[in-house]
Parts: sequence; structure tokens; C-alpha cells
Amino acid sequence: MTSADLAHRLGIPSGPLFFPVTAYGADGSVDLDTYRAHVRQGVAAGAAAVFACCGTGEFHALTPEEFETCVRAAVEETAGRVPVVAGAGYGTALAVRYARLAEAAGADGLLAMPPYLVVAGQEGLLRHYREVAAATALPVIVYQRDNAVFTPESVVELARTDGIIGLKDGLGDLDLMQRIVSAVRTEVPGDFLYFNGLPTAEQTQLAYHAIGVPLYSSAVFCFAPEIALAFHRALIDGDRATVDRLLDGFYRPFVELRARGRGYAVSLVKAGVRMRGLDVGEVRPPLHEPGGDHVKQLAEIIERGYALLEEAQ
Repeated sequence: MTSADLAHRLGIPSGPLFFPVTAYGADGSVDLDTYRAHVRQGVAAGAAAVFACCGTGEFHALTPEEFETCVRAAVEETAGRVPVVAGAGYGTALAVRYARLAEAAGADGLLAMPPYLVVAGQEGLLRHYREVAAATALPVIVYQRDNAVFTPESVVELARTDGIIGLKDGLGDLDLMQRIVSAVRTEVPGDFLYFNGLPTAEQTQLAYHAIGVPLYSSAVFCFAPEIALAFHRALIDGDRATVDRLLDGFYRPFVELRARGRGYAVSLVKAGVRMRGLDVGEVRPPLHEPGGDHVKQLAEIIERGYALLEEAQ
């Protein structure tokens, strides 16, 4: 899939962007059969794309061999129905290695994570992502967060780089994002994709949409696809009553629960997947499982979310 092809398919808001969790067995090894089932279920539920082995998929916890196996499995299970975008990260040499593994596994694109540990200047960040983009023929989406924060001028340079098709924002600075969108629109002809990559992005998507960021990741889709789809449809259709009802009754309580534990952006999602009947195992360290009381609260929030959908019918 060319950069233009992937950009076109991702730019059509046909459904939520699905970030599957990575399934582990009782011994802690990757449970590939369950992972395949999770991917199949997401595609059947209406995902617009599968982002395999990214943040929610515990990219940080996977060996290169596990990573390639999971990306290949996602590619096989989607069978071309939706694009598969794989994570790539760490230092430049390892990011390039993961990019090439993803390409060998059949991925359609890359989500380039922040470099490991160091806080680099703009010049170094640009060099890093240019080398990742040049390493394969895969289109690249750059993930802004933590130690990879860009000036508008740097994003203009990224947008001019062959193979880089978009920016995913996990920082949450709307002023910066508005200036980035404006700078790229002014300086670079053609389309450049923007994604809201904050945890539980639905909570902030009204604001992001208003500044020209129409796409967002949905971790909720992993365990409550019907709720995520209902929100997505309402957002696209301009059904503000449904958007507000789901924000008030489901998303806000979920976000407040998520904020009560470090790493809950992953472990709480994984608990939700298990709760809905698919045993994807626990998270790997250094993440930890949510406490029993928090799991109980999660069950109540999910039940409330589905009740809201029934009330709307």
C-alpha cells in the first residue's frame, strides 16, 4: 500500500481506529490464537484500521520476534479488509529494525513511537524520524508525546519528508496543535493526516475535531465496540445529544477511573476485554493489574454504557 493509498483509507472516517491488546497465556507467553480472535472480532465489529503492537498492544513489552509474529497475525486476520499499521520505536537503529520487521510481516504502515529515554532537540528528532521513514517503503505516522514534542516548523519538515503521512498527538496541547495544523496547511500542499492519540480520545475529540484533527484512536473499541461505534457515528453525524449522553454517562466516569492508576490506559482496557469474555491475560511488567475494586467499578461503567445505548433505541 502506497503512502497515498494508506492516507486515503485512513482519512475516510468509516469507523474507529482499533488498537488491539496483545494476548498472553497463563505462562506469560503470547497467546496467538486469542490475539487472532481479538483482531477478527474488532474487524467484524467495524474497525476502520488495526494498529497492531502499539501502545495499547504493549509494544514496549514485546520481543522483536513476538512483535513480528503478532503483526503478521493481524495482517492475516484482516486479509486486506482494513489497513494494518504497526508500532516502531526505541532508538533509531531499533526503530528501523522494527520497521523492517513490520514490512516483512506485511503491514501497511508504521506508527513511529518516541525515541527511548533521551530528550532530543528538534534537529535530532527530525533526523530520527527521517531515518525511520527512509528504512522501508511503509508510510509513517509520527507519534507526538512525552519526549517527542515538535514545533510547528518541525512538523512542516516532517510533512515534507517522503513517506511521512501524518502526526498523532498524545500531548494534548491544543494551542500547539492548532499552530501545527495551520503551519502545515500554509506551507505544505496536499493532505497531511492528524490523529488525536490521547488515552480515551473520545473524551477530547470534540475539541480536537474543532481545530482540524478528525481522526482518533479508540481503546474503548477493544472491549465495548458498540459504545465506541455509537459515539463515532454520533460525532460524524453531528448528533450532539448522543455524544454528550455517552460522554457524561460512560466516557467521563471511565476516564476518571483510568486516572486512578498508573498504566491503567492499558491494564484497565485489558481488564475490560477479559470482562467481555475474551481471556487476553494480564499485562506484562512493569505495568500492573487494576485492583479488585477498580475492576468492579469498570464493570459498572460498562454496564451503564450499554444501558445508555438501549435507552437511545
